[in-house]
Amino acid sequence: MQLFLHPSETDRITGSNKGISSIPINLRVYSPNVLNLTLIDLPGMTKVAVGDQPVDIEHQIREMLMQFITKESCLILAVTPANTDLANSDALKISKEVDPQGLRTIGVITKLDLMDEGTDARDILENKLLPLRRGYIGVVNRSQKDIDGKKDIRAALAAERKFFLSHPGYRHIAERMGTPHLQKTLNQQLTNHIRDTLPGLRSKLQSQVLSLEKEVEEYKNFRPDDPTRKTKALLQMVQQFGVDFEKCIEGSGDQVDTSNLSGGAKINRIFHERFPFELVKMEFDEKELRREISYAIKNIHGVRTGLFTPDLAFEAIVKKQIIKLKEPCLKCIDLVIQELINTFRQCTNKLGSYPRLREETERIVTTYVRERDSKTKDQVLLLIDIELSYINTNHEDFIGFANAQQRTAANATKKRVMPNQVIRRGWLTINISIMKGGSKDYWFVLTAESLSWYKDEEEKEKKYMLPLDNLKLRDVEKGFMSSKHVFAIFNTEQRCG
Repeated sequence: MQLFLHPSETDRITGSNKGISSIPINLRVYSPNVLNLTLIDLPGMTKVAVGDQPVDIEHQIREMLMQFITKESCLILAVTPANTDLANSDALKISKEVDPQGLRTIGVITKLDLMDEGTDARDILENKLLPLRRGYIGVVNRSQKDIDGKKDIRAALAAERKFFLSHPGYRHIAERMGTPHLQKTLNQQLTNHIRDTLPGLRSKLQSQVLSLEKEVEEYKNFRPDDPTRKTKALLQMVQQFGVDFEKCIEGSGDQVDTSNLSGGAKINRIFHERFPFELVKMEFDEKELRREISYAIKNIHGVRTGLFTPDLAFEAIVKKQIIKLKEPCLKCIDLVIQELINTFRQCTNKLGSYPRLREETERIVTTYVRERDSKTKDQVLLLIDIELSYINTNHEDFIGFANAQQRTAANATKKRVMPNQVIRRGWLTINISIMKGGSKDYWFVLTAESLSWYKDEEEKEKKYMLPLDNLKLRDVEKGFMSSKHVFAIFNTEQRCG
């Protein structure tokens, strides 16, 4: 019986200068007494072309290997010559990428007889240096001299056996070395691997068969002109479009883009990076602002000379700064709208087989987004107008001109207490006139800068906030019949309690 691989078949698959093909080799078995059979050998037909045009053989081989060894059902045979740096073996490196735990990899070390004198591969063959779950097997193949001298396989196997038994570094593991042991091990491990993976494969195939049978059953009475089926298919495609769009925005898509930001991630970046950058980028000339403040104060006072900063001057300057927020806010909306349009256009790619449906879907969604665009801008502009209409100078975050000067002077003489440092919490009894109901209890929070009281201890509904600038805290002795803690707040400059 003879095996033939016809050159024309190789040329047909790989071309005249293609180099590598991942299509399995088809071997024709010719026997004069039996029916001719076609055998499928291991994948990896290789043809290295030596022509004028160079072929990137290394890249093609790597791509071909990855098609197979990335599958969990594939056993990897990592072959490495012993007379090279085993730690930098290409075979072991590639197998480590797809099988980091070494569960599917079988190591084979060749050319053990060609190592430098005084060296051996004992550590790696004993699975100590680069351990694999399935271990390593060493072999000694025929040399080129043996091939040229037509040394037969039986003599080569006998010489290999003698090498391992006589070598001081390998004689204790000679029974686990050699080509016969490799054949036996591969056969056994491949059989076990097939037995282990077969149940999962069977279950997967059964699931696919049931799915196909169900689909076939549906198509038995299929009528292409049935309007109900058309409507169902249309609804399924539109629903899938909605699901895909939601996944792109929420970040739970089936395929994750590792090269560019898109969808919800890009919108997030617009809000948290681009918009703050646009705010910081707004032009602000402190010298010009001070000049404007000075002119505003003088123009409001007119012929009079005022002692205090007029509210109208303050509002005029502040409103002028608030108006500058309109442009970056509207720009932020435009960027978000554009990304939404890009996202749903990307999701309509699946509707490419139905151009009219895709066009109509894009039209409807674009129209809706543009409507929301206009309403969103109206809401943002309304919010800015609200900020312009009233400035709450009693808010705890507000710092007036007088307070700012006092705090600046205080910082120059003493270290400022942390503004959010809570000194005391508890229930506070506030005495109100009899006409308004007498005393009432509130939950209070005393900090270094203010005294705030709330409806209850949840501190959600604030009733009032009293600034404590230039005020100090002093504990007061408890009453004779009272167990409540009493403290007083007094002014250090006017010395009144």
